[in-house]
Amino acid sequence: MSRLRSLLFSTPLIALATIVFGAISLFAAFLDRSGEAAHGVARIWGKTLLAVSFVRVRAAGVEKLDPRQPYVFVVNHSSYLDIPALLAVLPQQFRFFAKKGLHRIPFLGWHLRWAGHLPVDRSNARNSLKSMSAGAQVIRGRRISVVLFPEGGRSAKGLREFREGAAYIAIKAGVPVVPVAINGMRDLLPMGSIHIRSGKVLVRAGEPIPTAGLEVSDRAALTARLYEQMRTLLEF
Repeated sequence: MSRLRSLLFSTPLIALATIVFGAISLFAAFLDRSGEAAHGVARIWGKTLLAVSFVRVRAAGVEKLDPRQPYVFVVNHSSYLDIPALLAVLPQQFRFFAKKGLHRIPFLGWHLRWAGHLPVDRSNARNSLKSMSAGAQVIRGRRISVVLFPEGGRSAKGLREFREGAAYIAIKAGVPVVPVAINGMRDLLPMGSIHIRSGKVLVRAGEPIPTAGLEVSDRAALTARLYEQMRTLLEF
């Protein structure tokens, strides 16, 4: 019954909602280049996807976040529904880093640029470093929060080693970095599956870690600290 519901009800509605809200968000981003309107639409999209998937998300620790303070959110990644969960519970407006090539695609690229999402060039280490430094300047100048998945992609099991990019960006931007653990989503929509199971998910925000006074050379130590805090939040 769960598989049939996912195939005949949840999946078609997810596709429909993504098309409808994607078009609305594109129009909103065109009118409001700050990205705030598009983010508001994205929140509704995220909550809609969770509702039609019968996934209930509860948040813990977000009350410690200052709504006026920009953060770098470091999040574990195991499911396509992770982003809707973050949109549903994080109080901050936030943006993503997206591959530079995506910014060149008609409609998608327009939306990414207009909504304020940040391009990253991963063609080589030098260009990637330049992209992260430019992104840090935007975070500091516009005082916006960003979400990064330091594992580099979705993980089928456990918690993969963190890359240092998130720590580098937080240090360069001079903003606190916050580990955010999504507990339980892998069980509801595992990597490589289209069978969405109903259930409960807990999104736990850790203590914000200040980066004031840190140097770029401290990024490895900060990354290790983030990794250990994430393991604690995930109860590994």
